[in-house]
Amino acid sequence: MRSSGDGAVGGALGRRLGESGPYPLQESASESSAETIGYRGPTACAAAGITYRQLDYWARTGLVEPSVRASHGSGTQRLYSFRDVVTLKIVKRFLDTGLALQNIRAAVRHLRTRGVGDLERMTLMSDGATVYECSSPDEVVDLLQGGQGIFGIAVGVVWRDVETALSQLHGERIDTGETLVGNHPMDELARRRRDRAV
Repeated sequence: MRSSGDGAVGGALGRRLGESGPYPLQESASESSAETIGYRGPTACAAAGITYRQLDYWARTGLVEPSVRASHGSGTQRLYSFRDVVTLKIVKRFLDTGLALQNIRAAVRHLRTRGVGDLERMTLMSDGATVYECSSPDEVVDLLQGGQGIFGIAVGVVWRDVETALSQLHGERIDTGETLVGNHPMDELARRRRDRAV
């Protein structure tokens, strides 16, 4: 388990977020294909459950910046990756629990370093002062046995929630700018074949 906050955690609890440096990214085939699609601000807001004002503020302050395309003056639209939208939803959940912005920033930095396989198994937990990464049920139990109040976010569940939400919304192919309905290139290809056959 890794955590973020002040001081060291010993024994079975392991390290706080960010203490052990960057982790290798492990890109899966589904992640690489998902990263060919970007999501405009209103779509990212709808999938993450946030307001456009929050999205704009977080981008301007560097909390969660769009990794596909930043806004450069009037007329350009920010474009967020799938992973960005997952991060937006996690930030929203942390803010709703009252977690300090400093700890949320540390959690965001940590999430950026992790591969998809890690995220699917990860639970982020906090006692309000520190954020911990738990990657097994035993680590969650160890943390709960500390006796303090703890809340957690199962990143894999957030991932699937965002995936479901985006499947109902529009995405944009990064290479061509083409709008995709339902954000699945294969679904769009199948739709075009059906349209031609009619």
